[in-house]
Amino acid sequence: MGEGQFHDTDISTRTLVESLVREDATIAAGELYDVANALSMSDQQVRLCIKRLVAEGRFVQEGRGRKAVLRATELTRNSLEPDLDFVRYMYAQDRGEVSWDGRWHLVAFGVPESARHARDSMRDTILRLGGAPIQGGLYVSANPWEDRIRSAATTLGVSDHITTLTSTDLAIGRHVAPRDIAEQLWPLDRIADGHRRLLESAEQYLQELREYSHVRHLTIAVALAAEFTHAMEPDPLLPPQLLPQPWVGTAARAAVAACWAELLKSEPAQPFRLFRWYSKVTGAAIDSAHAS
Repeated sequence: MGEGQFHDTDISTRTLVESLVREDATIAAGELYDVANALSMSDQQVRLCIKRLVAEGRFVQEGRGRKAVLRATELTRNSLEPDLDFVRYMYAQDRGEVSWDGRWHLVAFGVPESARHARDSMRDTILRLGGAPIQGGLYVSANPWEDRIRSAATTLGVSDHITTLTSTDLAIGRHVAPRDIAEQLWPLDRIADGHRRLLESAEQYLQELREYSHVRHLTIAVALAAEFTHAMEPDPLLPPQLLPQPWVGTAARAAVAACWAELLKSEPAQPFRLFRWYSKVTGAAIDSAHAS
């Protein structure tokens, strides 16, 4: 990736718009267009996206063109907050504050065909929480997830069809060693590739953050957040005992934290929610690194 360029990151126009929501729930259209252009998005793309979001009731537009102001509706404000607890857990693992007790956490469910939507939603939730399928309707994680599983099951109305349990002697076919099991259940090579891409991007961005303008800083923040999400979504956050060492995900997250520290130093009064969210969870990582 050359200077002034971005990886071919999958940043949708909708994601860009939502990333530029300020603390007062507004977006300055001029700033939105400037960042979109820096990400090789056309003005027409942005206009069409704004039109869709307004039609969906997610934003209200005041004014026209680059002088317009978009105001997020309550529907949008309630849906934007990322899962900060999940990101905090990532960094706590990296700092060695979370240790694995050798327990595997399993969930089984047999939701009837008559509740197909709830069944599919429950499966999607389990996969999003890092669960790996073992056999039909049986999934496993290395991390405690029972509270989230039960909460999702309650919301979906399928609590009576969910079973949770833990095991310290899980065997998958002939695989009994925990690290062997992890290699069988999760695509660690593909997950590592995503982290390497993130690490490369973050290291390049860190160099550029010392030289570029406000719009460039904002563009990097949006791209970095998108690449962070892209790398982290498939990551089950396995404990270090189950991962190849050194694990590239740890280095990638440290580089991301360094970028956000630089962004906050150079743009301390940023009014964007995106900055507040990531400063909350990466600030502790930087503080810990300085203390060690």
